[in-house]
Amino acid sequence: METPMSKETTMKHRIAKLAPLALVPVLALTACGGASEASSADAAGTKTLTVYTSEPQAKIDQVVEAFEKANPEVDVQVFRAATGELRTRIATERESGKIQADVLLAADVPTFEAYAADGALSTLDIGNDEQLDPKFVDAEGYWVGTRIIPTILAYNTGTVTDAPTSWADLTDEAYRGKIAMPNPEVSGAAAFNTAVWLNEPALGEAWLKDLAANEPTVLESNGPVGQAVADGTAGVGIVVDYVARELADKGSPIAVNYPSDGVPYVSQPAGVFADAQNPEAANAFVDFLVSKEGQELAVSQSYLPVRDDAGVPAGAPALSEINLLDPDLEEIAAGQDAAIDFFNSLLG
Repeated sequence: METPMSKETTMKHRIAKLAPLALVPVLALTACGGASEASSADAAGTKTLTVYTSEPQAKIDQVVEAFEKANPEVDVQVFRAATGELRTRIATERESGKIQADVLLAADVPTFEAYAADGALSTLDIGNDEQLDPKFVDAEGYWVGTRIIPTILAYNTGTVTDAPTSWADLTDEAYRGKIAMPNPEVSGAAAFNTAVWLNEPALGEAWLKDLAANEPTVLESNGPVGQAVADGTAGVGIVVDYVARELADKGSPIAVNYPSDGVPYVSQPAGVFADAQNPEAANAFVDFLVSKEGQELAVSQSYLPVRDDAGVPAGAPALSEINLLDPDLEEIAAGQDAAIDFFNSLLG
């Protein structure tokens, strides 16, 4: 990757997207196997790498196990929380001195755009990003997407006979009081989705008002939404697809539709903090996430991958089969807080 720009220049360039920078792998520490000469040269021994993430605990534990197996000189410590809680923790740490983590792995691009704009992130030194679609890689190299997490319509096959196939369907009187969705103030994906819906001409304020009028139940996060659909407490859920897929695999009466009027998604970005104590190991961790090995692990965890040579989860559609919404991410980042406030105002 090219030499990082000054913070002042970087902040100016966050306003408008630039042509992607050339990303040159400068780390010797491989993402896919074995320790590097650079890291093993550390005579002090094991390096501690701290990761802040919104990943489900069981999934991040698997990632850490695989990374540490490939990089035995690195000891990964994880703090796991919802994206909103992570933002609060990071803000508190910045006020008291510096961020106490090396890596951030969380749901939505706007969170990373904000941190890049105010100098909290460093540019990445990785190589596997070259295998990804450019839309999953920050043009200035501050973050890279690590898995595709679409938000879809899940429904209980035992209680719903006429399932919704579009966002527009959710405003039908038939679904009044039967919809569950995650709280956008807690879930990064839900916050992002709210801004995307508000930004979509075919949906916008009118649709959000009609959705709120249908009295959806707002639960803490995607996990409880999936469970509510699985046990029939809610007939329909607005939820990330892997949650519904995993419940169906366990035998729950749950099925999904990818909305015909467009599917919002987050790419679960990863980035390295400017305060990182171990930037080489931090970059190696991010590189592992988007390596073929890391992406095959993501697929085994029921995620859609960000590279096309890792396959897809059993029963999941290929990305080419999904009508993914790709809004202007800068507009979404700029309007996300206002979108959440608007939606909350509708709930009374």
